[in-house]
Amino acid sequence: MKVVELLKLKLKFALSSSVATIVDNVLYNVLVSTVCSPEWSNVISYSTGAVINFIIQKNYVFDPKRRISTAFVMSMLVSLGGLGLSTYLIHLLTKMAFFSQYQFLAKLLVTGIVFFYNFFLKRYAFEKRFL
Repeated sequence: MKVVELLKLKLKFALSSSVATIVDNVLYNVLVSTVCSPEWSNVISYSTGAVINFIIQKNYVFDPKRRISTAFVMSMLVSLGGLGLSTYLIHLLTKMAFFSQYQFLAKLLVTGIVFFYNFFLKRYAFEKRFL
């Protein structure tokens, strides 16, 4: 039963994260194609998505076992780590000609990698447990 519950929670996390991910990706592509470097575009878009993600997850995904202010700080620290990881990966990928030409694919790949990092650490931030 525990595995089924975890799968349901991951599905809810994926669905709620898709909203923030859409905002993140659209904003990234607009910024990178108009005014910012890939790295700065990622910093701005990821940060915006992180705040949206917190609001959705607090209300619809996790059952907070901590004070909301504590969960917010912990969630933002996790997001800060995810921001560092994703910006570093964007930096590495966009040095390759293919990903430099297809920024949206670089962002999509990085988003997939960071998803798992975010799920387990944000679950801990809200619910005091990883699994």
